[in-house]
Amino acid sequence: MSSPSPLRSAPPAQSGWPPPARRLPHLVDVTLFFAPTSGGVRRYLPDDVVTFGSPAIPFGRGYRAPLGMARFRAQLRALAPDLIEVGDPYQLAWQSLRVARELHRPAVAFCHSDVESLAHAALGAWSARLVRRYLARLYGQFDLVLAPSAHLAQRLRDAGIRPVEIQPLGVDVDVFRPDVADPGVRAALGIPADARLLVFAGRLSPEKRTPVLRAAMHRLGPGYHLLLVGSGRRARPASNITLVNYQQDPRQLARLLASADAFVHAGDQETFGLVALEALACGVPVIASHAGALPELVDATVGGTFRPGDARALATAVGGLFERDAGPLRIAARRRAEAHSWQAVCGDLLARYERLLGIRARAAWGPRRAG
Repeated sequence: MSSPSPLRSAPPAQSGWPPPARRLPHLVDVTLFFAPTSGGVRRYLPDDVVTFGSPAIPFGRGYRAPLGMARFRAQLRALAPDLIEVGDPYQLAWQSLRVARELHRPAVAFCHSDVESLAHAALGAWSARLVRRYLARLYGQFDLVLAPSAHLAQRLRDAGIRPVEIQPLGVDVDVFRPDVADPGVRAALGIPADARLLVFAGRLSPEKRTPVLRAAMHRLGPGYHLLLVGSGRRARPASNITLVNYQQDPRQLARLLASADAFVHAGDQETFGLVALEALACGVPVIASHAGALPELVDATVGGTFRPGDARALATAVGGLFERDAGPLRIAARRRAEAHSWQAVCGDLLARYERLLGIRARAAWGPRRAG
């Protein structure tokens, strides 16, 4: 079924002869946000997927509301996990904790969202205080809390949550790479061949600050063109802006990213910035808002940052980028992404699992070197 899946399961060892020297640890990653148009979560450790049927949320762009928690717990127990990881701080987190206790298994919370900041932006300081207390109560019951960036880890520690460890996400450098650029993209989309092509990809939700991008494009004028990937429709709201649909296939997204001259990100609430890392892997310089976790990935070596919410500053940063030599920028961008490849970051993640499981999982389950 194509509904979002709250359960993603890393498979245990297969049966057969000769038997494996050690049964592979069985990890179950529980997530609520797994819709057809969800962003980086669909590209984060895409292992075997087990779906849990739930009713669709009206106007929810494919997301669903989890109901029937007794059935969910039974399904989670049936997977016989050695370790349960939870990616969302909502109802499924509490239910997963309950199952972990019943099975005497370790539970890990991987915090991907700055829920406190989102609450503050939507409802004000009073709601942020309530959220902070809620998160402290929930995450205080996990064996370990992971955050993908130093920015988010500090936010959690400020809320009194311990222990919190930084676990960056990774990028598939075999899919996102410079040589997948397609010279035919511009012609296919009607983008002038001589325009400097900028791209942004992601959910066009309020925290992405796409109005700032549009205002900057108005300032930059016809010599620049912005490709917005993720609108759910194909349109041209301005002469130098093109909207195209969300790309479910990572290879198609990589093709669009690699075909651009620069990637621009005006969002101010990113807790990691996976799509910016994917652009870097394609050898594309990045101009990003100096907010959230984006400055941990983006600096003058691979592009630059600008004052959050300031369209004039964004336009200035983009113009300055094209006054620099593109060659060194592209090389540096690719090298930075390679340092964040899944092969590079998985060792730390597996070591954390190993510590919680009390076994040497890396020897049996870790990535193998070629040759």
